[in-house]
Amino acid sequence: MTTTHPNLGRTTSRRLLRFVAHYVEMVVAMVVGMVALGPLWPADWVVRPDVHAMAMALNMTIAMGLWMSVRGHSWARTAEMCAAMVVPFAVLLVPYWLGAISATTVMVAAHVIMFPLMLVVMIWRRCDYWH
Repeated sequence: MTTTHPNLGRTTSRRLLRFVAHYVEMVVAMVVGMVALGPLWPADWVVRPDVHAMAMALNMTIAMGLWMSVRGHSWARTAEMCAAMVVPFAVLLVPYWLGAISATTVMVAAHVIMFPLMLVVMIWRRCDYWH
């Protein structure tokens, strides 16, 4: 005979809610990083689209990394998440430098890739993000 715990569904729902809330917290931290750190870059540097793209990625990464630190995540998990944010920008800069894609494509595609990639990292390490 199989018995189930009456609170199991509620516990799973709470864990899922915490998982989703953590993702949203990281996105909010990233936006804060773009807004707060963006003006610190010299204007003559960010006029170049490639430097602007990496500056934006760095701004988002710094803020999100700080937030993960505040929330008690290990340096390893923080580094993985930072990589998930920066790698799409870095990879897309190669075809940009070769003239194969535009600066707009770099910015749009990197953001489109970054968000699901972050989610993949979270699912891969769900034990660290589940509570």
